[in-house]
Amino acid sequence: MNALNAPDSDSAFQDLQPAWQRLDRLLQAAVAAAQSVYGPAAAADPYRGLYIGLGEVETLLARQPGIPVLQNAARELPLSEALGERCRLRRLASAFQLSPFDLDLLLVALAPEVDLRYERLYAYLQDDVTRRRPSIDLAFNLLCTSPEDKLARRAHVAAAAPLCRHALLSLLADPQQLRPPLLAQYLKLDGQIIAYLLADDSLDARLTACCEWAEPTATFADLPVGSELKKAITGMAIQARERQQPLRLYLQGPPGVGKRGLAEALAVLLGVPLLVADLARTPIDVDEFTAVLTVLFRTALLQEAMLYCTGLDTLLAGEHARRYQDLLNRIGSHAGVVILAGSQAWRPAADPTRTIQAIRFPAIDFWQRRSYLQTCLAANGIALAANELEALAGRLQLTPEQISGTVAGAVHLARWRDALTATRPDETPNSQPTLAELFAAARAQADHHLHDLARKITPRYTWDDLVLPADELAQLHEICQQAKHRHTVYDQWGFGRKPALGKGLNVLFSGPPGTGKTMAGDVIANELSLTLYKIDLSQVVSKYIGETEKNLERIFTAAQSTHAILFFDEADALFGKRSEVRDAHDRYANIEVGYLLQKMEEYEGVAILATNLRSHMDDAFVRRMHAIVEFPFPDELHRRRIWEVMLPPEAPLAEDVDLAVLAREVRLAGGNIRNIVLTAAFYAADAGETIGMSHLLRSARREHQKIGRTWNEVK
Repeated sequence: MNALNAPDSDSAFQDLQPAWQRLDRLLQAAVAAAQSVYGPAAAADPYRGLYIGLGEVETLLARQPGIPVLQNAARELPLSEALGERCRLRRLASAFQLSPFDLDLLLVALAPEVDLRYERLYAYLQDDVTRRRPSIDLAFNLLCTSPEDKLARRAHVAAAAPLCRHALLSLLADPQQLRPPLLAQYLKLDGQIIAYLLADDSLDARLTACCEWAEPTATFADLPVGSELKKAITGMAIQARERQQPLRLYLQGPPGVGKRGLAEALAVLLGVPLLVADLARTPIDVDEFTAVLTVLFRTALLQEAMLYCTGLDTLLAGEHARRYQDLLNRIGSHAGVVILAGSQAWRPAADPTRTIQAIRFPAIDFWQRRSYLQTCLAANGIALAANELEALAGRLQLTPEQISGTVAGAVHLARWRDALTATRPDETPNSQPTLAELFAAARAQADHHLHDLARKITPRYTWDDLVLPADELAQLHEICQQAKHRHTVYDQWGFGRKPALGKGLNVLFSGPPGTGKTMAGDVIANELSLTLYKIDLSQVVSKYIGETEKNLERIFTAAQSTHAILFFDEADALFGKRSEVRDAHDRYANIEVGYLLQKMEEYEGVAILATNLRSHMDDAFVRRMHAIVEFPFPDELHRRRIWEVMLPPEAPLAEDVDLAVLAREVRLAGGNIRNIVLTAAFYAADAGETIGMSHLLRSARREHQKIGRTWNEVK
């Protein structure tokens, strides 16, 4: 239904009453004429219309070709002349440039939809009880005054005529006839036109799968976009309205940046309804897609609504070229306001009218995020300290849509927490989200985008779990500090205008397996309250040309909205001495490395590359890292600390466990020590004993066997 006005079917029907009265008088005169044409005995013949007698043949031969057989001396004026100014039929005529004769054809076709008595009258006038729908011949016989007039009126039902071009009227052939002549075809009004003329403004069934009427509530003051963009679009809209010109815009930007909000604000500004169509849910079949477009643009025109089409990206693939071009052609001939939305760059060469204005919709900056976040929090009665507000806005590059979802999600988390901790059922909950709950709700807004591309790691380690030399540990703290204060340096202090290596944080972790590289990424994610995704580069790299770049593009695009920490493991699969080009494969590998470097510099979050062999990285690549952390093989002192960290406080230990001996004799990295401790715990649990030295030594021997190393077990 039109979001602004409820239908008034009684009024619409009353507006058509003068036309029905004139049609009835015209039919009465036609019935009188039919008696003279068919003969007075025709009405009494029960088999009339089922056979052709000799007398009828003689009458047909005597008739002048093309003459309107039902014409009469008392001709009525065009039926449409009786319509009031507010009648929807007149509005239909204005929207589609219909002539009075077009409207008369519509009224003749509409009559049986209002009263079935017209079917019986049409059957009588067509001298055939099976022909209850008005044929073109019947309509012409009723409305035309001469053979010449009847011949000229054929132009009104031609394919290029407004009635058929806009699919307001369909010509249906009798299924009993093979390729019948034009005059024998029936007139059938489109269902949407019938509903419109009878004041039924509910959404057509052909659109319900992909369209909806929106209730515009946003205004330009509410939009978290730049003032220049607001000013430009507002001016274009007002100018188009004053000059009565069409307005066609393409808003380019990632999902959730406020494109729909801008469309709503425009609808409020212009005072028109807003019809939203999702192109991704339209039919794939070209003919079905064309039919949906016809109804879609017709609805917008009839309801004087703004049309907002999302999901344009789905039509930009090569196999959808015909659908895409059909859409652009419809827009070019549409007189109203049309706004397209997508994430890909506009293709002006495909626009046949060159009238679509492309507007790049940038992601909101830190100050806009902070302001919009504060507004959403205040609307929910939530207050945050200034430093907490800046931490949330600075570490997560959320869109306006995601910010709203974050606040709503945090409120639900707070209510659930209150329900779990309430001591009485009637206890009044506080439902004030904590900063941790806001971060959790923010991560949930976009986590699902990366699930099929990488493995999500739920942070569980803290600084106390990380055993590294003091300098390397200090480097990791410095990385967290840079991530926390990036908005201060880049946004407040102006360093973001000319960043040397991009605004993101690119880090290289280098060291032997098991030395804590993945754990360090986990600790950083926990410290920053960000999501950690581990990507195995050996699985991303493809032997097919171009596939590696596509995989990397999907990963960085999906991660951008929440500044997720990307941990690229097995970086050796992609990085090597790029200068050593021996064949075409090496040259293409260099292209892949260059593409990853480009995406890392564009990414504004933390990207960590982990490698076992730094020597495989060339100098050009290393220079583009913000930080390089070496994870050394642990010495005896650090191995002792690792043993202590890996044994939980609640784990039962036997008195004979000597961590000093284990640290000295088991010369393995932290990852191996973790495996030894866990396996020893299962040995002890199976034996019903506490974890003893024998279990740990047995487990250590198994770990050495697993990695292919010999070991002289401690006696």
